[in-house]
Amino acid sequence: MFGIADSVDSVAHVIQIALTPVFLLSGIASLLSVFSTRLGRVADRVDALSEKLEVADATERARLQERLTYLRRRSHVLDVAVMLGTLGGAATCLAALFLFVGTLREETGVGVLFVSFGLALLFTVGALAAFLVEMLLASRGIRDRVAKADEVGDAAAETSDESTEHDSADPSIETPST
Repeated sequence: MFGIADSVDSVAHVIQIALTPVFLLSGIASLLSVFSTRLGRVADRVDALSEKLEVADATERARLQERLTYLRRRSHVLDVAVMLGTLGGAATCLAALFLFVGTLREETGVGVLFVSFGLALLFTVGALAAFLVEMLLASRGIRDRVAKADEVGDAAAETSDESTEHDSADPSIETPST
């Protein structure tokens, strides 16, 4: 009777140990979901800019080409993040498989298990690093667009100020009194 309880306990222990990599796999799956969503948004932006490029004049075309180059860079970094995340997920699955198989054979294969789980962690760290680079590119792009909008707004304000000063200097133009 004690033999059955021991085998149930050992099976339960094996399942607990094998489930540990599954938590990492769940995290990697969440990361891949974030990566694919961001990649989809970049692709949508590329599509919108490509349509504008077809009807743009030379000045606008140069600006759109610059923006498309920037988006291409972001998509490449996201591609790297997706590939590393996928490899991390595959290595995590291998680690879980080696845990199960090693327990069934009563040989753990420590070296293979160590390498597969170590690769899973390295690939995941690489995917996070690529994601960090993409986030920095995206935030730099936002700051650049805000700075350009500020420049355009400042130039428009200066033009408006100059026209107001010019108008007030002309005595034939009446200005409303307050």
